[in-house]
Amino acid sequence: MTTAITARTARTLPVSPAARVWRYARPALVLLIAALAVGVPLWLVLATSAKSQVEAVKPNLDLPGHWQPGANYDKALSEGEMVRGFVNSLLVVAPSVVLVLVLGAGAAWVFARRRGRLVTAAYALTISGLLLPPAVITIVMELRQLGLANTRPGMIAVYTGMYLSTSIFFMTGFIRTIPLELEEAARMDGASPLRIFARIILPLLRPVIATATIMVMLYAWSDIFYAFFILGGGDKATLPLGLYKVASAQLYLNNWHLVFAYVVVMSLPMVAVFLVAQRKIVSGITSGAVK
Repeated sequence: MTTAITARTARTLPVSPAARVWRYARPALVLLIAALAVGVPLWLVLATSAKSQVEAVKPNLDLPGHWQPGANYDKALSEGEMVRGFVNSLLVVAPSVVLVLVLGAGAAWVFARRRGRLVTAAYALTISGLLLPPAVITIVMELRQLGLANTRPGMIAVYTGMYLSTSIFFMTGFIRTIPLELEEAARMDGASPLRIFARIILPLLRPVIATATIMVMLYAWSDIFYAFFILGGGDKATLPLGLYKVASAQLYLNNWHLVFAYVVVMSLPMVAVFLVAQRKIVSGITSGAVK
């Protein structure tokens, strides 16, 4: 009763003009800062990619005096061998995403439904990958011992191992919110564990699957560090390796307009994936981490 009276009294108190202005200005200020943090680098990349070589020698935020985006993007595609890099990236990232989702969902289902010290210890060991950075030297040495160095299967195995912990973490939290009665009813109808997993668990995991997909693809698609040590370039070079190769080989020396054109084209697939899955990304993160 006292709380209700206090709240009613607080609502009737006069609000100063400064407090009223700040109440509306605070969200606008946050949006402005976010827009500047994202918009300024984005505009720098887009504007420079449409400039001539003379204007792009020193990248800035000015409008292009001479617009030539078509010539820049065409030259970046041809000289940067972006088609081959795109195919190589797709052949590595797509299987990695599928393995992370399938293995992560299966493991998360077990961790969410089973109880016991061994299961708890296995779950803690699995999600420890969120905190412990992979040792690249050890990974390369192991791949050489297994004959998987400089191969796509080796790169797929590394990406799968690196991002499996994140997938299991989000999916386990989400599966624990799914009523157990759904699975029990399916078992009473004679459904096998595989059928329950495919017909009940996976369809309900769609928000988390969308979140895990965009996260894994974002990191793996733009990765250059591990790809450099494991693939090493050549015919299997991914898009980030292609960008590093042409830039370090002085093919685009002072040609920032072509470098930024390469970056824009390389980012388009990730932008498309994000636009398709954006509705389920936030719900997947909150469902897996909060609930």
